[in-house]
Amino acid sequence: MDTKSQRLVSPIDGAWSTTQIMTSLAKALVSDGPALGFGAVTSAQVEAKVAVVVTSTGSTGANKEISLTASALLASAKAANKYLTANFGETWSLLLPLTHIAAVNVLVRSLELGTIPVNLVGYSGEFPKVDYTSIVPTQLYNALNGDDRLLTHLQSAKAVLVGGAALTSELKAQATEVGIKVVTTYGMSETSGGCVYDGAPLEGVQVAITESGFIKISGPVLASNINLDSDNWFVTSDRGELIGEHLNILGRGDDVIISGGENISLSEIESAISQSFANFEFAAFAISSDKWGQELHIAAVNAPATFSERVETLLVEKFGNAAKPKRFHKLSALPLIGIGKVDRSALAQLAMKTES
Repeated sequence: MDTKSQRLVSPIDGAWSTTQIMTSLAKALVSDGPALGFGAVTSAQVEAKVAVVVTSTGSTGANKEISLTASALLASAKAANKYLTANFGETWSLLLPLTHIAAVNVLVRSLELGTIPVNLVGYSGEFPKVDYTSIVPTQLYNALNGDDRLLTHLQSAKAVLVGGAALTSELKAQATEVGIKVVTTYGMSETSGGCVYDGAPLEGVQVAITESGFIKISGPVLASNINLDSDNWFVTSDRGELIGEHLNILGRGDDVIISGGENISLSEIESAISQSFANFEFAAFAISSDKWGQELHIAAVNAPATFSERVETLLVEKFGNAAKPKRFHKLSALPLIGIGKVDRSALAQLAMKTES
């Protein structure tokens, strides 16, 4: 191994202060010291050009390490700040754990603005006012359903980035009605986090749709250790469509199940339910079935007594009898992969245990 072309990786120490993390990150971005590892990073060395390594669970729950160069992270941060018309000296708050690429982005954007983010993870006092913040849909849901401290914080910001999982139009509308300036983001660790804001690619980013309907992305924000096609595009696992220059996310390509010979999109099922039940947490998932191939199941948290009956009627009317759920599950909380993403595999395992 050519050690001269390698760089040591230093995992983030949970005891570090925000200032210490920012100092180490600034050094990593100018190749002064080791690359930083965020999350369950096991690599001891990476290519010399890599500044940050993050872990990503994706939809399968399996960890993978994503290597990001300084140029990719800075391109992302500069484009995001430009989109938001953020000015030097303005502040971000940190509401996400540092295992999440969106949290790393808050750090880098703050460096670009010459400020230190206000770390509110685990903070017990009243949240201060900041200019910008980044959250996942679950946090937005909580703010609109009883977390008044977070609600006030979000209302006071110039913009609130919401990403990491699908944001329903109903939840976004509720947030807008109470004065939260939501910017919906799309991206992943492989693209240095969000690279499409409210359907528009950030500066330098290009988006296209493959012949099979999958979103593909190119530009300076791409990670250095990912597979690209022959034209240097990163092909995602998400389906989408371009309406003019606006990207519309249709859901993951692997969320389609086959039940009784009929194709059913779990994302479309959830979208249909959210139109009538925007104030409840729920998820569509499937389990294997000798009779049906795959059975559609619905899990819900604190849903009303009429939930199952109304959802069944709604789905049959909209999608036909194949979309009639085979079972409903009442849970106290939905299992998550990382933050904000429902763990459908865990739901399936839970459902199979209760049936055995």
